[in-house]
This record gives sequence, structure tokens and C-alpha cells, in this order.
Amino acid sequence: MNFISDIHFRKQALLKLLHAVQMHEEAIIKALYDDFKKPAFETVVTETAYTLAELSHTIKNIHKWAKPQTVLPSFLNFPSTDYIYKEPYGKVLIIAPWNYPFQLVMSPLIAALAAGNQVVVKPSELTPNTSQIIAKIISETFDKNHVECVLGGVETAQQLLAQRWNYIFFTGSPAVGKIVAQAAAENLTPVTLELGGKNPCIVDENVNLKLAAKRIVWGKFINAGQTCIAPDYILAHQSIKSELIRFLIDEITLAYGDNPEASPDFARIINAKNHQRLVSLLENETVIFGGKSNPEDCYLSPTLLDEPNLDSPVMRGEIFGPILPVLSYETETDLERIIGLYEKPLSLYIFSKNSQFAEKMIRRFSFGGGCVNDTVIHFANKRLPFGGVGQSGMGAYHGKRSFDTFSHLKPIVKKANWLDIPFRYAPYQGKLLLIKKIMKWFS
Repeated sequence: MNFISDIHFRKQALLKLLHAVQMHEEAIIKALYDDFKKPAFETVVTETAYTLAELSHTIKNIHKWAKPQTVLPSFLNFPSTDYIYKEPYGKVLIIAPWNYPFQLVMSPLIAALAAGNQVVVKPSELTPNTSQIIAKIISETFDKNHVECVLGGVETAQQLLAQRWNYIFFTGSPAVGKIVAQAAAENLTPVTLELGGKNPCIVDENVNLKLAAKRIVWGKFINAGQTCIAPDYILAHQSIKSELIRFLIDEITLAYGDNPEASPDFARIINAKNHQRLVSLLENETVIFGGKSNPEDCYLSPTLLDEPNLDSPVMRGEIFGPILPVLSYETETDLERIIGLYEKPLSLYIFSKNSQFAEKMIRRFSFGGGCVNDTVIHFANKRLPFGGVGQSGMGAYHGKRSFDTFSHLKPIVKKANWLDIPFRYAPYQGKLLLIKKIMKWFS
């Protein structure tokens, strides 16, 4: 098992990575544009600046995180001092997706390296330009024995999964997540699975509709809707649904103009296969707004749908594109019935001025994480864990939790020799009632 035990070495490696990302930032921006016309602003906000902030935070805190943590000892072990040691798992495999292809390689890589692991990363083959710049950065920054980038498609991923690892970190779809989990189970390898889901966005009647529409449009259509935590469908109270739709149309037009295809601020669908999948979801649906496509450019306009059937193709699975169904509800029972039809989502959003209603929704539904009166922004706080539940994933990371995710937390009790209470030793005759009382006192 290969550990990088020297904390100073880890820190220097992270500093080198920080400088490499800064040096190659323009190339990263160009690569993402070449892959699916991702706007430079979105690349900086969601990819490079996020990565640089994660690097800076980890570099600043690595010594503190890696230190053995003192915990309160058990009275029954008196006298002792108790610790949690942070031990690297060893060989770590990171398989990243195509939708945020730079950040979702770098974020887990930073944590895995900081924790002292030897890392192999497999970027997505669907973003070849970004994958090439990732490979270049890694080869220029790290010794191959510490970090290696492996390029390739599905067959390469299968070959990697057939090997034995000490930890696997996967970001992608639930379907592929199950394959990863099965491969990991062969060797009882621990995994983090960051998956997706059908994320509801509840808009009740007591809300600032214009502001809600602006925030929903931003969270839904950034990255052309190809975001695992994007609102997947709106549940609008029937009394405000029509007005909300008008505001949504206004905000889409304000953001991307009358012809979003000509906007420099709207990305493209990743490839022809996904473009065709999304276009097929519009068949037999009522398009309120948008619905225009250009297969030659993998373009699909921001699109609103009106009341699709709950069992229709667009509602059966995660959309992962710029299509936003708008459904109505009347009572909380309606919300429970509709949301309950689908697996536990990665995110849930609530727009309401009624704090009691918002709190009730947070407690009523199980989901990975979310926001009240906004969308997506919970991802940005490194102090909040990010991860799914059930079909939307297992495990969480970000900030210190990322370091802990890639560390085995090893408990150690250091017992003193100056006192040895004989009560715990055999023979036990006459001690049973007393031990029951002692255990009850200190439970």
C-alpha cells in the first residue's frame, strides 16, 4: 500500500497544482468552449475559480486536518487519552463525468492527494479537449507514482474497475454508479458515489415571483441544464402558476436574448446522442416556450413544458438538459404524491416567504441537499457536505469532509500505566450487579 506520509510533500504538491491551474486557466477555458461551447464566465465560476479556492483552502488547512484529533476519553478507560488518526486509504481511483469535466476531476483529486493517497484519475472521454489539458497539467505537476491520468472511454473505465483499489470516487449517473458499486463490492472497496436525481423545485403562493423566476432560470439553464443539482421540474401552486410562467419567460429572454442560439452565454449539449435524447423528450408534450433545436450544433433552446404526464418520458428520469416542466399543485398532499413517485433526489428547492412551510418541506422529504429561495448555491459552501441519499448517491465531500472522505479515521486509545483498576479482570464473581450499575451511570 502506497502512502504519501510527508505532510510537507503533500502541501508542496498542492502548491504546484495551484500554480499549474493558474498558468493553464486560459487553455482550460478554451478547452471547455471547444468541447461544448461553455461560456468563459461559467467556466471560471464553476470550474477554475472553484478549483483554485478549493486548493487554497486545503493548502491552508492541511496540517490541521492531518493532525491526530484528540477526543474525550471514556470514563471506563480511565486513565487514558484518546485520538483519531487520519490514515490514507492507499490507491484511489477517481472517475469523473463530462458536465463539469475539470472541477469534478480536480476537487476529489485535491482531497485525495492532501490525505496522502496515490491517485489515478479517469476524466470523461466526452470532453476530449478538457481531458487533454487535465492530462497535461497532471503530467507536468506530479510524479506518475503519485498521480496518474488515464485517458480512454468505457472500455478503459471497465479495465480500471477490474483492478483492486483501496477507495473509489465516482461522479455520474445512477445507472453507472450501480456498476461501480458492484465492481467495488468484489474487493469490499469503500466508495463515494455522487449521482443525480429528479430535483423538485416547489414554488408556493407566498413568494416574490420575479426573484424566484430569476433564480430558477439561472440554476436551471447554467451549463445548458447539464447540472446534477439543477431544478428538474417545478411544482408551482396553482394560484400563481400562470404568472410564474410569464416571469420565467421574461427572465430567460433577459438572460439569453430573443435568440439564445446566438447568445455567447448559453452552452451546447455535450454530443449528438444526448441532444437527440433531449429532443425526443419533447415529443407529444405541450411546449410553452422554446423547444427550438439545431442538431448540427447540438443546440437546444431553454424550454418550458406545461403539465407533462407524471409517467411520461420527460418525467420518468433525470432530464439533464435545458428542459423545465412546470406542474401545478393545490395541497401539500399533492406535493407528497408527486415527489413520492420518484427516487430520493440529489437536491430540492423551496421558494416561499412562509418559513414554517419551508421547514415542513425540508423535514418531510429526503434529499441530498438544497436551498430555500434559491437554487444550486449550496454546492458553493465548503462547510456544507455535498452528497446524495439513496439512488442519488452515497457519501459526501467538500472542504474538510473531502479530506476525511479520503482518510481512514483510525481510533487509538493510549492507556496510562500509573493506575490499573482491577475490577474488569476475571474472576468476575460478585461483580455483576455493580458492573450493571456502573454501565448504566456512564451510558
